[in-house]
Amino acid sequence: MSTDPLPLAEGDAFWQERRVCLLTTQRPDGTPHLVPVGVTYDPETGIARVISDGGSKKVRNIRAAGPGALAAVGQVDGRRWCTLEGTAVVKDDPESVAEAERRYTERYKPPRVNPNRVVIEITVTRAMGTAKPSGW
Repeated sequence: MSTDPLPLAEGDAFWQERRVCLLTTQRPDGTPHLVPVGVTYDPETGIARVISDGGSKKVRNIRAAGPGALAAVGQVDGRRWCTLEGTAVVKDDPESVAEAERRYTERYKPPRVNPNRVVIEITVTRAMGTAKPSGW
């Protein structure tokens, strides 16, 4: 079986299929923090989004790291896999959170109500795998 990368359209579709992803952030002591999450990816802007509670460890890790915080998201389905790496910021303004919720609803389902919701936005600087989105 070939392990050549999939055509670009298939890589984009891979990031639209409903599946659990993994997010890695860095704890203040430098060790990795890896958790299951829902991720949406916008190939036009190169931004991956994760909605979360504002008090979660992943959010605290990114805030503690400050500007330039690094994060990675990935997903796998058999031989198809992709990791997106980049710099992460936490946004809590209503417009950013609403946009992230809209995108999450499209890929997964409407998220539960959470008045403390924030969005982690990762500006992707590297994509790896056999199912990379278009532009990579």
